[in-house]
Amino acid sequence: MSATVIQRPTWSPLERYRHSLWLLTVRDLRVRYSTSVLGYLWSILDPLVMAAIYWFVFTQVFHREVGEQPYIVFLLSALLPWMWFNGAVGDCTRAFLREARLIRSTKIPRTIWVNRLVLSKGIEFLASIPVLALFAVFTGAQLQWQVVFFPLAIALQTLLLVGVGLIVAPLVVFFRDLERAVKLILRFLFYASPIIYGLNNLPHGFDRIAAFNPLSGIFALYRSAFFPEQLNWYPVIAGTGVSLALLAIGFAVFRLTERSVLKEI
Repeated sequence: MSATVIQRPTWSPLERYRHSLWLLTVRDLRVRYSTSVLGYLWSILDPLVMAAIYWFVFTQVFHREVGEQPYIVFLLSALLPWMWFNGAVGDCTRAFLREARLIRSTKIPRTIWVNRLVLSKGIEFLASIPVLALFAVFTGAQLQWQVVFFPLAIALQTLLLVGVGLIVAPLVVFFRDLERAVKLILRFLFYASPIIYGLNNLPHGFDRIAAFNPLSGIFALYRSAFFPEQLNWYPVIAGTGVSLALLAIGFAVFRLTERSVLKEI
């Protein structure tokens, strides 16, 4: 009898990359929640607490008209994607230092160590969308046809995060103080981005400057699902250009520093 030879499926480099990316992402999520009792709830608890604080301050204390009504939906529609951005960039500062031994011992493309953080935080963001939907139902916010731009917002934010991550992750290996600097920049960026307010609330002229913050256009796309008047294509187009530029810079920085990073870690 002739022995039956079982052949492994031949995967293309892209298929192997996608398979490895998914395995590492699932591993990252399992490790993160393996010892957690609340599990999934932690991914939404932080933005809910922050949203409650800002809702109370701007609707019950100051009574200042910012954003749109219902304000809690207006706030969460930008706060939830901000948590994705903040978490992914913060984790990217430790992308190579935390997994140094595994990175040195594997042959998979090193960009995957940045992309798996973007993907895992993106999955947590998608898991928090039902919270936004519930608040929209309870407050009577009407879903508009502009919800079709939601996938575009996700795609643009993914490009932006990959670009920023590919810049931050290798540079932190050489400049350890950059990790603290990134935390300060993120804190500043939170208030410099239209999260607790809209671009329409900025003084005349400042909205043009804020448009080059790529998060401005991305948040406008998210918010247009409930507040179509928040959608302005100028910040979307300007932010897309900045995101693509950061992505190109990120790949260039990563390519130039990859060998040095492997030696340093």
